[in-house]
Amino acid sequence: MIAKKTQLNYTVNMNSTSPSELKSILHSKRANLFYLEHCRVLVKDGRVEYVTTLGKKSLYWNIPIANTTNILLGSGTSVTQAAMRELAKAGVLVGFCGGGGTPLFNSNEAYCDINWFLPQSEYRPTEYMQRWISLWSDEKKRFLVGKEFQRLRLERVKSLWSKTKLFADNGFTFDPIELDDRLNNSLKNIENCSTQVELLTEEARLTKHLYRIAVDAVAYGNFVRAKRGTGMDPANSFLDHGNYLAYGLGATATWVLGIPHGLAVLHGKTRRGGLVFDVADLVKDSTILPQAFLSAMQGDSRREFRQSCIENLLQTKALDFMIDTIKSVSMKYGIA
Repeated sequence: MIAKKTQLNYTVNMNSTSPSELKSILHSKRANLFYLEHCRVLVKDGRVEYVTTLGKKSLYWNIPIANTTNILLGSGTSVTQAAMRELAKAGVLVGFCGGGGTPLFNSNEAYCDINWFLPQSEYRPTEYMQRWISLWSDEKKRFLVGKEFQRLRLERVKSLWSKTKLFADNGFTFDPIELDDRLNNSLKNIENCSTQVELLTEEARLTKHLYRIAVDAVAYGNFVRAKRGTGMDPANSFLDHGNYLAYGLGATATWVLGIPHGLAVLHGKTRRGGLVFDVADLVKDSTILPQAFLSAMQGDSRREFRQSCIENLLQTKALDFMIDTIKSVSMKYGIA
């Protein structure tokens, strides 16, 4: 079977790239997210490539690792030690996952459905990690950061849903007054929250309202949010699928700044990767949610939906936003 690949059409000339230059492209500016199926990732002629078969022929395809943030390895994939070494040098996150980018098995209560292999380096900067640990150790500061994350989440929803043509040009039309009312009401509730439980409850409450607005915006019909169930409707399936792209960017943002994934501000009590979920929530509702309903109504395939999400995340500079948010709250609340 020929491998399936999802990426943006942006390449670099690997022949002119020396190992010392592999990290010259900032992670927030890199253009590629790969999802691969039924192939082998290896090193050939000094380049990282994936190989597929077509009859008796082996086909080799280059992976521009200097311009790549994440590689998801789906069904029927393998990777060599040499390839992992080169991917680590370039700072590329590698994750094994189920078919289509979502898990094959759902029995893991820790919610760690994608196992990320993080590139290691003894020379990564520690400034933001040290500041984050100082604020994370203070319960009051941790709660304030959680509130700030939620405020920024609301601002991004308002900005991307109302002030851009990203979704409107594709038929995502809604009542802006209703959206403003919901966001303003949620902002007041966030300011009045005094516990982490109240903050998480308000987060879930707003998301439900956004689902309803999105359903009406595309005339989707009846919708009930369900996760990883059998026979899910397209919108639910796309929501799950798109969220994993946001988790990949969240993992990238925290790794770039050297902050351990377990130092979460909202979702960290039972999940080792809680900070990834905190950071991913900054962009999920603003970017993934509307695209899931649009793609469901348009009859898009999973591959088409995935490509739309990747393009939207890049156009809206989602990774930049995640990294800048972590840096700003680290400098505001942390102590070096």
